[in-house]
Amino acid sequence: MNERSLFEITGTDREHFLQGLVSNDLRQLAQGPVYAALLTPQGKYLADFLLVPRGDAILLDVATPIAAATVKRLSMYKLRADVQIAPSPLQVRRGTGPAPAGAVADPRHPALGWRLYGTESGDDGTDWDAIRVAHCIPETGIELTPETYILEAGFERLHGVDFRKGCYVGQEVTARMKHKTELRKGLTTVAITGAAPVGTEITAEGRVVGTLFTQSGGRAIAHLRLDRATGPMQAGSAQMTLA
Repeated sequence: MNERSLFEITGTDREHFLQGLVSNDLRQLAQGPVYAALLTPQGKYLADFLLVPRGDAILLDVATPIAAATVKRLSMYKLRADVQIAPSPLQVRRGTGPAPAGAVADPRHPALGWRLYGTESGDDGTDWDAIRVAHCIPETGIELTPETYILEAGFERLHGVDFRKGCYVGQEVTARMKHKTELRKGLTTVAITGAAPVGTEITAEGRVVGTLFTQSGGRAIAHLRLDRATGPMQAGSAQMTLA
C-alpha cells in the first residue's frame, strides 16, 4: 500500500469547511473516521483520504504521492474561513490482527482492519493486495486516477459518499450518476490465468472492454465496460473471466 502522510486540520470552521468540499458527511465524525474523496467540479476524482477526529483537530490521512497536491487544493478553498492545515507529527500503523489500544477501525471495509495514530508507522505484514483484490477495494494511484468517477470505483459500497448531505464540489455529477443512469462501467473482480502489467488493456472478441489493475492469487481488479465483459477476456497473455 502507499505510504501515508498526515495533516492536522484545525480552526473553528474545520468541519463546516470540509463539509462543503468532500463526498461524505462530516457529521459522521462523531462516530469515528470518515472515508471521503475530493472531486473536480466535473465530478472526477482528485484525491481520497480518511478524516479522523482527534480532539480539536481533524486528521487528514492521505497517500503520500498526492498529499501535497491535496493540501494545496483544499487550501484554495479556505478564503476567510478559520481553518489551518499543517503537517502532523503523528504516524499511522495498520494491521488486521488484534487491534492495539487506541486503534480505530478502517471505515471502508472490515477486512482492512485497524489504524493506530501515534509514534510508529508500518503494518503487521498483512497482504494488502490480496485483501483489496478479494473485496474489490481501489488504491490511490492504481485503480483511483484522475479519470475515475467514484461511483464506478465502488465508493458507495465503501462508505465514501453520502447522497443526503447536500452540496459539495462535484456533487451534481455524482448525484446524476446515482439517480438518473445505470452504471455501464466500473471496477469489478475477475478470475485471471497468467499476469499482465497494471494498466494493460482488456479485450473481448477483438474489442477493448476495460483495463487490468491489481492482481493477487488468481484474481484481479479490473475496470470493465460491464455490458461487453460477458465472456472470455484477454489482457496481454493473461486470460480472464468475471469472477
